[in-house]
Amino acid sequence: MKTLILLGDGMADEPLEELMGKTPLDVAHTPYMDKLATRGELGMVRTVKAGFPPGSDVANMSVLGLDPSLYYTGRAPIEAISMGVDLHEDDTAFRINLVTLTHRERGLIMEDYCSDHISTQEARELIDALRVLVEQYEQIHVYPGIEYRHLMVIRGFENKALHTTPPHDIIGEYIDKFLPNDELLTKLTHDSMKLLKDHPINLGRRKQGKREATAIWPWGEGKARRNPTLQDEYGISGAMISAVDLLKGLGKLRGMEVITVPGATGWIDTNYIGKAQAALEALSRHDLVFVHVEAPDEAGHSGLIREKIQAIENFDEMIVGHILTNIESQDIPFRVLFLPDHPTPIAKRTHTSDPVPFVIYDSTDTKNNPWRFTEKDAGETGLFIEEGCSLLGRLLQKG
Repeated sequence: MKTLILLGDGMADEPLEELMGKTPLDVAHTPYMDKLATRGELGMVRTVKAGFPPGSDVANMSVLGLDPSLYYTGRAPIEAISMGVDLHEDDTAFRINLVTLTHRERGLIMEDYCSDHISTQEARELIDALRVLVEQYEQIHVYPGIEYRHLMVIRGFENKALHTTPPHDIIGEYIDKFLPNDELLTKLTHDSMKLLKDHPINLGRRKQGKREATAIWPWGEGKARRNPTLQDEYGISGAMISAVDLLKGLGKLRGMEVITVPGATGWIDTNYIGKAQAALEALSRHDLVFVHVEAPDEAGHSGLIREKIQAIENFDEMIVGHILTNIESQDIPFRVLFLPDHPTPIAKRTHTSDPVPFVIYDSTDTKNNPWRFTEKDAGETGLFIEEGCSLLGRLLQKG
């Protein structure tokens, strides 16, 4: 039996006045997900464990069957694994976003958490320039990632009362009260503004009318921790397909093959068909394949209704539909789980910890229900799973 997990990051939402009280999932044309909701098991699951931040790290850790209360230490250590950065026992890893901070009457606001989705090549040049800033600190190292997402590691860092804030949670807010409560981290943020202000990359973006990467923003800190692989726990092999370091890192933590697809961007222009084809190929050598699509989440953070609906429809047609059509034509028995990792409501432009709809479909045990894949229909089925980390066992019928 082959198994698939197809995850549309942040697809779930809340009713919107602009959509006549409906959600993007309600109005999106999703024939393939609706078909599987009719024939499979539809319900709601809490992927964000109580007491944890509603991030993609916690939520996807749960989807992969890991209890965050046992294994979560922060987002950055997961991304470090993906980037091939070995963390020592006394290392603390931080995600650093390249952000756009804008001067207003009362100070600086967080205008954009991703600097207009700055390209990976442009970002690498800026991170290289930032090395001049951190070289004065022997214990600090920075590593370039993808687009606006990068890594900083500080050896011997200790601040047990440290509090940082995800930049996508404070769009349009004055940053003063959200800066890290640590003198070194705050200094690095302010110093990065001076270094990046007139960098050639930003001068070029200024001429093009694009938002500039005006500063680094450290957050998602944590230390390394080990956890069981899929082989250890379930005796199966797996593959991870994603454009973002976080999911790649989670895949490596679970002992999965991490597959990089050309043209996979993490935005609405990502290579959907390439990801679907890679999943079909990976199924020939693995028991479980996880396909992650970031686009709905990014649209939610940006408050873009039309783009979020389009991202959901693209996910349905080019990921779920393409994979489903091809695997059914081969007459191979399979199970598939599809879901968001968390809601990213358009109106709030950040993650929430609310439960999300899910479907588990087994090609050898089809049902006939009157449901669509929406938040409302999933809630009305009465099926609710409180512990998201138990969902993988349910999918594999081993828990």
